[in-house]
Formats: sequence, structure tokens, C-alpha cells
Amino acid sequence: MSHPVAPALPEIAPQRGEVVAYDATAGYGTIRGSDGREWWFHCTAIADGSRLIDVGTVGVFSLVPGHSGRWEAVGIVSG
Repeated sequence: MSHPVAPALPEIAPQRGEVVAYDATAGYGTIRGSDGREWWFHCTAIADGSRLIDVGTVGVFSLVPGHSGRWEAVGIVSG
């Protein structure tokens, strides 16, 4: 069985973005980068370990290939 391959990484350097959706019960959300692209993230990607983040929070994040074959935001730091 072959696994899906993540598309080419759009930018390697950390990016700035804004959290545009977050469901604390489900434990995931979406962050929009300064280039307008939106990236999925899991609550464990929130760097302070709280697993909570408010919609509208602006911060910095990195991208890594995720388990489902898509790029995911990680290391989300507000500020």
C-alpha cells in the first residue's frame, strides 16, 4: 500500500499567521499564513503546551509533513 506524498513545501522558514478556526473539544484548528494559505494544526502543535488558543491569535509557526499526506502547522507561538 502506498502512502500519499505531501505536496511541495511552500516556504521552509517559519511563517507568521493568524488562527482562523479552533475547536478545543476536537483538538484541532486552522491557521492562515501571511501568504493567505490555510494550514491545519492539532492542539499538540501549540508551543506553550496549553492545548488552547483563541481564534484571532497572531503568531509564528512552522510546517511539517503530516500523517495524512498534507502539510501541518506546528510550533505555534503567539505574539
